[in-house]
Amino acid sequence: MSESPAPGTTAEQMIPGPAGLIEALWSAPREPRGDAGFAIVCHPHPLFGGAMSNKVAYSLAATAQKAGLHALRFNFRGVGRSEGGHDEGRGETEDVAFLAAWMRERLGAGAPVVLMGFSFGAWVSVRAAAQLKPAVQVSIAPPFGKYVGDAAVPPRPPCPWLVIHGTDDEVVDYNQTRAVLDAYSPPPELVSLDGTGHFFHGRLGELGAIVQPFLERHLD
Repeated sequence: MSESPAPGTTAEQMIPGPAGLIEALWSAPREPRGDAGFAIVCHPHPLFGGAMSNKVAYSLAATAQKAGLHALRFNFRGVGRSEGGHDEGRGETEDVAFLAAWMRERLGAGAPVVLMGFSFGAWVSVRAAAQLKPAVQVSIAPPFGKYVGDAAVPPRPPCPWLVIHGTDDEVVDYNQTRAVLDAYSPPPELVSLDGTGHFFHGRLGELGAIVQPFLERHLD
């Protein structure tokens, strides 16, 4: 059984998963929350260069860590040293649920989970919310058309939900995302960053400054 990394450190993990080994990085907070909460962070589309090293995925994990959460970011199937192959979101959603159970085996069965994701990873993590019932959901530029084919729009996560999207996103259409979000009841909290493209160049500091207080407010 893997042990938690030392406070404030990150440890590599190779986790036996449903489709083979899953390559992951587990970051432990310097000052952990009493409830041993943790975040699962999902990266962008694996067929377009997405990996857990993506700077937005890294920023989400670092922000979760600052908020007192353990953070687990991982490579989807077929990325890096993760085994298996791309499964158009189905197997990837299964892996998110598996990893949440894996973390709870180590941190406690009642540990709350925060689901976080960027682009394709945001869509996968919203799909996983129906099963995992997260304490908080954070989605960065979630696609509801591009990349996901004819897949149905996932149910609304049953928790406080923050969405951040750049108005000048050249990959995932901002207006399409907003239209889908407005159809949820209630809609999530949407923060629109004017003049920002898909990869948040030069805006990662703002991303963390929005996400961290949202986490702390709703987890406390």
